[in-house]
Amino acid sequence: MAINIQYLWQDRKRHFGLPLSFTRYALSEDRLFLSQGFLNIKDDDILLYRVRDIDSSRSLWQRIFGVGTVVVMSSDKSMPNLVLQNVRDPLAVKELIHQQVEKVKIERRVRVGEIMTSELDEEALEDEA
Repeated sequence: MAINIQYLWQDRKRHFGLPLSFTRYALSEDRLFLSQGFLNIKDDDILLYRVRDIDSSRSLWQRIFGVGTVVVMSSDKSMPNLVLQNVRDPLAVKELIHQQVEKVKIERRVRVGEIMTSELDEEALEDEA
């Protein structure tokens, strides 16, 4: 039974700007996928509501070839970091993932509160010092 998943974005790991790799990345409505291999294929995915942070970087060589790296940090135990290496237009990919993560979190009503200190807490810390 084949299940047809609608992808919002797909790419491959690139070498010298060309998609000459058996590492594939894809983004759906609720998951980020990583598929590696030719004969033996390993598939991993991260549920978007588990994403905690997204970083991107571009070395000089990556900038020359128009690619970059996007690192997705999550609360997933089996894959806390998913590295999308040498993808085309990494800033646009990072933004697309961010928008989809926020959309899924709102739909599922998943929110992680950030630790915020009140003025009273700050004053208490200053008094102790």
